[in-house]
Amino acid sequence: MKLNPDGTKIRRWREERCWSQEHLAEVAGIGLRTVQRIENGDPASRESVMALAAAFGVDALALSTDARSEAARSKREETARGIAAFRLSFWIHVASYIFGVILFIGISIGVGSFIMKWALIWWTVGLAGHGLGVVIATLVERHQRIENP
Repeated sequence: MKLNPDGTKIRRWREERCWSQEHLAEVAGIGLRTVQRIENGDPASRESVMALAAAFGVDALALSTDARSEAARSKREETARGIAAFRLSFWIHVASYIFGVILFIGISIGVGSFIMKWALIWWTVGLAGHGLGVVIATLVERHQRIENP
């Protein structure tokens, strides 16, 4: 049966004790490559996890990852990526808006009147709506981060 030990926790504990991977493998009685795989987040056999737990002097459950906390962390990362993409789309919208304003001003100067006024007004409304969406999404994400640390 494969278990999912917390590789970052194992690496942190090893470094706190100033142990090398070779030393940990020797103390635990497992192979160096096994220690490297576990620290990189790969699944491990029950025997390997038990050997590492004995080497650190802790219970084997202390080395494993909690499925709920892992799912919550994954959800937070996914939300952060989505909001980052939303912000990027807003800044792309701003850049195209600036280019459009320059183009509309050029057309208006060439024609002699502000003929592109309505297009510019509605584009501004769209940009403001996009910006409002970014602000709301950021506030909701920040609130969720405070409520569920």
